[in-house]
Amino acid sequence: MDVMQAIRQRRSIRRFRPRAIEPEKIDVLKDALIWAPSAGNLQSRRFYFVYNQKLKDSLVFAALGQGFISEAPLVIVGCGDLRIYRYYRERGVELYSIQDVACSMENLMLAAYSEGLGTVWVGAFDEARVSTILKLDDYLRPLAIVPVGYPDEKPLPPQRIPPSEAIVELP
Repeated sequence: MDVMQAIRQRRSIRRFRPRAIEPEKIDVLKDALIWAPSAGNLQSRRFYFVYNQKLKDSLVFAALGQGFISEAPLVIVGCGDLRIYRYYRERGVELYSIQDVACSMENLMLAAYSEGLGTVWVGAFDEARVSTILKLDDYLRPLAIVPVGYPDEKPLPPQRIPPSEAIVELP
């Protein structure tokens, strides 16, 4: 699939079919995550693949009741590795680790779309609860929850502002 086609056609999916994701598609998702760029190529990020229904239900609670999380066959939690501090100090913790996870998750979402899967970025959640649920080490910070599965909806494209409002070209 053409990357621009994936960028333009991918949508946030909040309704999923009750269908397992094939192992070869899971492998594509893993590849997409680890091949994303990262600050200093330190790859200061970790990803938790959650299949267990009880854990997914707990993540719904941590995510302020967003029930669609538990309906997806797979939920991926992207975590920044705060040990990046050793290399980049505060900027590494406050920015680079977040950027690293964001780059990986965008790769994941586009790769998922190219495989016929739907995703949605969930950012509204209680980080401490997610950390407890997943028993994260104290140097890992959960930054994104992304449910993944076969879409059971086809949302319309959202409006976009014109490039002239978002982009400033300097001579």
